[in-house]
Amino acid sequence: MAAMEAMELTGSGETGLAPLRLSQRSESRPGPGEVRVRVEACAVCRTDLQITSGELPVKRLPIVPGHQIVGIVEELGPAVSPELLGERVGVGWLASTCGECRHCRSGRENLCLQATFTGWDRDGGFASQVVVRADFAHRLPPEDDPLQLAPLLCGGVIGYRALRLTEVGPGQRLGLFGFGASALLVAQLALAAGCEVFVVTREESARQRARELGAGWVGAPGDQLPASIQGAITFAPVGVVVIDALRSLDRGGICVVNAIHLDRIPEFPFELLYWERRLLSVANFTREDAADFLELAQRIPLRTLVQRFPLTDANAALHQLQESRIAGAAVLVP
Repeated sequence: MAAMEAMELTGSGETGLAPLRLSQRSESRPGPGEVRVRVEACAVCRTDLQITSGELPVKRLPIVPGHQIVGIVEELGPAVSPELLGERVGVGWLASTCGECRHCRSGRENLCLQATFTGWDRDGGFASQVVVRADFAHRLPPEDDPLQLAPLLCGGVIGYRALRLTEVGPGQRLGLFGFGASALLVAQLALAAGCEVFVVTREESARQRARELGAGWVGAPGDQLPASIQGAITFAPVGVVVIDALRSLDRGGICVVNAIHLDRIPEFPFELLYWERRLLSVANFTREDAADFLELAQRIPLRTLVQRFPLTDANAALHQLQESRIAGAAVLVP
């Protein structure tokens, strides 16, 4: 049987500089309703870093991280449409849902009680191939660059959902607290929708990218925003940023926390939440979100900065992400 390469996590909470180990595995075969995808590119997400460092508890070991996957369908399992064979697809964080719980039945499959997640519950894209459920594989344009497409599949689509949750519309002000790969895409969405974008980020290089993109105001943490904002999205995995965002919100404004894990949210005075301000989390995304976002990304079109790494340099990519030395998104290429 043919072999495949994978960078796998074999121990819980391995916080060293090289938590992943190169593994030679037998080629995976798709089961009923599944497809085998030859990976062209897989972007690295902060959630991957949180899983490999032990910040998030591992679901099983060994596990192959990676949930921003672009690749070509090379084999079909039973009961899969033959039209998918040879198609380029994208695979995101949400790997499966039950389809039967109250959340799935109400169009909120992102909250499914039995959801599984790519690179956490089942092996992900830090590999030369991956097996995924066919109904959670999103068709992608065959002519586009896989390295540009990969960062759309988590930071992009979850950012899109977060932006919708802010309810910010044309002519209103949106604050982005942090300016990594996801915020870079959200800023483009908001500007295309006619919003004014304010950016708060600690890195001068990121502030310069925000200015070049067309942000109406750019500052560092602790700077006073020039006006109140109607919506805010926080990207940094630290709770103090949430307080900064609430402090800048207009009456009735909404702050969305775009993170799967925070250190903590410090105590804050109730006055920051008063006047019907709202504080929301964003959890996962639905397949409808992904379809809508990917169509919009083509139409705008969205672009991001990518830094390419060979698959075998996954540990280096994770380390540079941890040290905030990635401009845009790190993308692994088998």
